[in-house]
Amino acid sequence: MALRDTDVLETGTSLAGRRIVLGVTGGIAAVETVRLARALRREGAVLTVIMTPSAQRIITPLAVRWASQAEVITDWDGDLEALNHADGILVAPATRDVMASHVHGLQHGPLMMALSAGRRRNTPIMMVPSMHEDLAEDPVTESLVNSLREQGANILWGPHEESKRKTPEVASIVAQFAHFVNGAQPNRKSVVLTLGATRSAIDDVRHVQNTSSGATGWAMADHLYKHGHDVTCVAGITTAPQPTWLPLVIQTPTPEAMLKECLALANDPIDAWIHAAAVLDYVVESPAEGKLASQQGPLSVPLVESPKHIMELKEVCNGAVRIGFKLESGIKQTDLIHRALAQVERAGMTAVIANRLEDLGDATKARGYLVDGQGAHFVLQSPHDLNVAVQTLVERGREE
Repeated sequence: MALRDTDVLETGTSLAGRRIVLGVTGGIAAVETVRLARALRREGAVLTVIMTPSAQRIITPLAVRWASQAEVITDWDGDLEALNHADGILVAPATRDVMASHVHGLQHGPLMMALSAGRRRNTPIMMVPSMHEDLAEDPVTESLVNSLREQGANILWGPHEESKRKTPEVASIVAQFAHFVNGAQPNRKSVVLTLGATRSAIDDVRHVQNTSSGATGWAMADHLYKHGHDVTCVAGITTAPQPTWLPLVIQTPTPEAMLKECLALANDPIDAWIHAAAVLDYVVESPAEGKLASQQGPLSVPLVESPKHIMELKEVCNGAVRIGFKLESGIKQTDLIHRALAQVERAGMTAVIANRLEDLGDATKARGYLVDGQGAHFVLQSPHDLNVAVQTLVERGREE
């Protein structure tokens, strides 16, 4: 069915069915409200919008109603019933006047009432300030921000640009708001996720490298982060865009560096490990110093087997959920499942996502097969299915 111009194509589920109050105040960044409202809806949010009088001088309630497909409250005569059931409140942009009014309990409009009710009910509240740099760095502003944080609000500052503290990109606001709202839910986990390709030096300018864009890893990390989990990415070489809102990404271009970082992270309590990186099975035995001269005829580069990361980490990850990935080529589906099960048993995995090289990129083929420790396998038809399966395993925890 064709989409109407008011419809959005849902791209995530992190706010599915969540009743979100979107507060819009009089900063010039209010012009981004149309994009922000539609981005929240793409994550499944059900919106109620409150606009202050100053916001209505920057963007019309009609435009916001079109974007949000929701009630837009502009005065006390609006339908305020939805404010009694909010799962989260996002104020973007947030002026200093609104921030100060909330700290001191002033009630000069429905947005302030919604914020006060949210504070009393411990509803997650995020504010996204947008103001001139001098105002942002005023000690009074700093005091207000500290007070808001002490009261449990999340203050999301954007970048310094043109002597202003601008709001972050819409995608970043939505991702961090979803993380904040879902982080208050039970059963959130600490997750380490490896992704991307790795390389081994031939000399100081040439490398042997396997193929992986990192797209699947970034998508899983983004999905888990938006659902409130604490995600650390150990990233090899990637060509797919990195979600800039992920809080901790450790760059490790070589197999040795990646393994070292994983072993260091294992010193802390980690609930789940997702081994999605394409780690080289063979590395250069003796890299040359400097640059090997060109046009010298055939070049022989001896390769030696590299340590298998999932085996090296088996003992230190004991007790955690572990999800591996296995890529094979030129074999039948039944053989693929058997090899995945063998990896589950050999490396002590919770589950393995198995793929065939020839199936990747073919929309008519399954995205992969999830094989668990009991030998059961499940078809993952799409990247979304893969993300949801990984999320389910992470939140379920290790079953002894």
